[in-house]
Amino acid sequence: MDALEKGARVALTTHVNADGDGAGSEVALWHMLQARGIRAAITNPTPFPDRFAFLLAGAPGANKSSVAVKYLERADAIIVLDIADVGRLGHLGRIVEGTSKPVFCIDHHVSNGQLPPGPRLVDASACATGELVYDLARVASWRITEPMARAMYVAILTDTGGFRFSNTSPRALQIAADLLRYNVHPEEIYTDVYASESEGKVRLIGEALETLVVEPETGLAWATVPPGSMERLGVDPSDLDGIVELPRSIREVRLAVLFRQLASGKVKASFRSVGDVDVAKLAEAFGGGGHRKAAGASLEGPLAHAQRLVLDAARKALAG
Repeated sequence: MDALEKGARVALTTHVNADGDGAGSEVALWHMLQARGIRAAITNPTPFPDRFAFLLAGAPGANKSSVAVKYLERADAIIVLDIADVGRLGHLGRIVEGTSKPVFCIDHHVSNGQLPPGPRLVDASACATGELVYDLARVASWRITEPMARAMYVAILTDTGGFRFSNTSPRALQIAADLLRYNVHPEEIYTDVYASESEGKVRLIGEALETLVVEPETGLAWATVPPGSMERLGVDPSDLDGIVELPRSIREVRLAVLFRQLASGKVKASFRSVGDVDVAKLAEAFGGGGHRKAAGASLEGPLAHAQRLVLDAARKALAG
């Protein structure tokens, strides 16, 4: 396709507040396209997360998120990674939705959202979008380099919860093992991803856990990010990663929810489950989506109203 020919300008983007899978997949694909002579750029609706900024080493000029609108408008093609829903592209959604250029999608989520027509590489059985980027490289016979391997490893590592979640398939481990052949060092990546937390994040975890409520009789637990705490502690949304896993780790809990009031007035609900509880269906009821055991949705506020709706639905889901 001409849109991906040498010299073409291609914009890579992902959902607001990119996680390790979105960021890692973007960086890996950026290197792959650059090696083909394609002028790629990462153009996200929110700043590239500091937590994964180490992936940008050796990728000078890759991150154009500060001028994302301008770059998207001039692009010959757009590649959306780790989502298939234009609604999760924030203020960039209107540009992607209205473009006449091809919109590619590489994603592993189950979603009712839609993007403009274009080529698709979507597989809900993949552990991460990073797995699909790896598949693309292999099928296209593209040479994998150390920076690509590191970025894909981070994508797979983070979306499997450090190879702990139920999406840790034999194939996920096989791909991770193959990526280690490219001078990827697991301990270094662990340090970069999981052992370089700010004091603000650790304090945020403490404040959120002070709100923890557990219902052993239903198997439900939830916590709330105190309004204003993120600004006061100097943390960003990427620092919320992993907090909802803490209430989920309680012995009696089968479904955990983390609530956060957004600047827009909406309320973000992050869901995690164990066993046979399908939180993707729960999230879809509120216009969200995700995976069977990890999903999210945004609801209209105020906070107390959104919590009541979500918790009532969660109890019904747990009651079966």
